[in-house]
Amino acid sequence: MASTAPTTLEKPIVVLYWLEKSRSQRILWLLEELKVDYELKIFHRNPKTHLAPPRTQAKSGFITEYLLEHFADGTTLLPKRYKEGQEGKVGCETEEWMRYKFYMHYAEGSLMTFMVLALVAGQIKSSPVPFFIKPITGGVAGKIHSNFLDPNFITHFNFLEEQLTSSPGGGKYLCGPNLTGADILLSFPLLAGRSRTGLTKEKYPKLYDYIDRMEAEPGYKKSVAKIIEIDGKFEITV
Repeated sequence: MASTAPTTLEKPIVVLYWLEKSRSQRILWLLEELKVDYELKIFHRNPKTHLAPPRTQAKSGFITEYLLEHFADGTTLLPKRYKEGQEGKVGCETEEWMRYKFYMHYAEGSLMTFMVLALVAGQIKSSPVPFFIKPITGGVAGKIHSNFLDPNFITHFNFLEEQLTSSPGGGKYLCGPNLTGADILLSFPLLAGRSRTGLTKEKYPKLYDYIDRMEAEPGYKKSVAKIIEIDGKFEITV
């Protein structure tokens, strides 16, 4: 969750409510990329329930779009909307911008849904039940994966692999040659879910390299270092 604090400076100071093991890490990365002054407030999950404090509930997609609309000038994080000389005309948007808008919604509306369900299946499998119940919970979790999650992950990862292959201008990012806000928004489900979804370099070489590339971005590294500096540790997980 992010808000802007009143200030006498020309640019406001953004207050980011950062929650451990959450999607808010993307907003911190975005702020580093935008070079916007910000204040960081750290929140932790309930150690027993793993639930987040109420104040941290917000929509990363909305926050990302808002920040880009106000602070993206002079960066490549928000692609140019219209083709040269076609400003304001329906159907004359650039491919980079169309991809950007698509992935801003795809990240949360499609891919993240399955990542969260994979987390639920994992919790079912590892739930503290009597030993004679373990085969049942393990079987339920296994069926969720084999009958629903695994086929959907294959569909989405194949799609993303193809999208990277056809990136505008032969770019290495989903919207072209430059990192955009859409890549940052998509980073969390890919980085956090890579270890539990069958996403391997052998099966999806371009997608795997894409994830490594995002993890190596200077802005991402700065955002991680900031959390380690303040909180002592950093862990990205769904």
